[in-house]
Amino acid sequence: MANSFNKQETVAFEEVFEKFEDALVISETFGSFKVADELAERSGNTIWRPMPYIAQVFQGIDQTANFNRNYTQLAVPTSLAYQPSVPLTLSATELRDLLQENRLGDAALQGIGSDINQKCMNIASLTGTIFIKRSTAATGFDDIAAADAALNRVGVPMGDRKCLLASQDYNSMASNLASRVVDNSTSLTAYEQAKVGRIAGFDTFKLDYAYRLTAAAGVGVTITAANQFYTPAATTLDANGGRHNVDNRVQVVGITVTSGTVKVGDAFTIAGVNELHHITKLDTGQLKTFRIVSIVTGAGGTGTIGIYPPLISAQGGTDPELQYKNVTATPAAGAAVTFLNTASGYVAPFWQGDAFEIMPGRYRPALDAGMTYMSATTKRGITITMTRQGSIGDLSTRYRWDAFYGLVNKQPEMSGAIMFSQP
Repeated sequence: MANSFNKQETVAFEEVFEKFEDALVISETFGSFKVADELAERSGNTIWRPMPYIAQVFQGIDQTANFNRNYTQLAVPTSLAYQPSVPLTLSATELRDLLQENRLGDAALQGIGSDINQKCMNIASLTGTIFIKRSTAATGFDDIAAADAALNRVGVPMGDRKCLLASQDYNSMASNLASRVVDNSTSLTAYEQAKVGRIAGFDTFKLDYAYRLTAAAGVGVTITAANQFYTPAATTLDANGGRHNVDNRVQVVGITVTSGTVKVGDAFTIAGVNELHHITKLDTGQLKTFRIVSIVTGAGGTGTIGIYPPLISAQGGTDPELQYKNVTATPAAGAAVTFLNTASGYVAPFWQGDAFEIMPGRYRPALDAGMTYMSATTKRGITITMTRQGSIGDLSTRYRWDAFYGLVNKQPEMSGAIMFSQP
């Protein structure tokens, strides 16, 4: 049967959808990549996106020996993994009050919007690798300028930078700004509206919900063995000879936990492992910061963890290692791991460009399957579907609101996080 929502229901859906889109504060800061429905289905709802090449530079007029150098194209997988849904049933008597339907639709879209924002906040807070540890509460310019300096050190482009802050941290920055020049328009806006706006090259945003990362205080960890370096590869062969793409953002590293327990989201440095500028390959003089993104085996004792980014020290001397080298050295056996999130607190994620990205998907219910549905699409391409189906048995009507999308951190080394009041 064809779709048959009446005009009143259509207008109600459109009005509710406008409120829903207004609530998508965090997701609106992400980039968006749209994939054709047919391609998504045929690829198992996982799309591999190419990452930028990094070229090797040689000196001298005679480059005869360097023409046989190989370039490795890295790629990142994005999967349509999130499927929030709100189902409900209205009886024939409840449907006598059509406002009931509208209010429930409002609540459904609000819930889906909150779910999308929460998922965006989680990936932004837990996977950015450039970690800024501030010993005091948020004060303003110096905090954001520290993130600016950290991105600049490793060669991240200077434009299109964003930072999301918990309300208390954002308001502290606004207070500092308001107290500086009371007759300046920027400081007046900070005073009147608690608005920071653009600061130190970043567009800042205030959050009503921020991720709270618990402390890694009292955790003792060392690297279990030497030679744990990573060699980037475009593809790999499985046991049957099939070729598959490789996710080069993550490396599995062996550790020994002497006290406490490690967890996903913990940020740390490794003794003797400095960061490099990604283009020049020069030592910045700063320890490289890492994030735990998975616990592979054992959170205590001897185990393995997945970390962003991998340790590409070029110890093996291959072309891919030389192209994507990001650290000065491979950690030694027994090298000390120092955790940076030493007090529980809110995370302020920051990034450049579209390092974080949403990949919208959508459902296509069959038009002749006894259901009616309508849909609308947000600015970032997320399609929200409202579906209705009646039951002749008890004259009730079932409704459901659905979204379908994927999230990815395409560039863990172009994204990071700030935590305040860390001892």
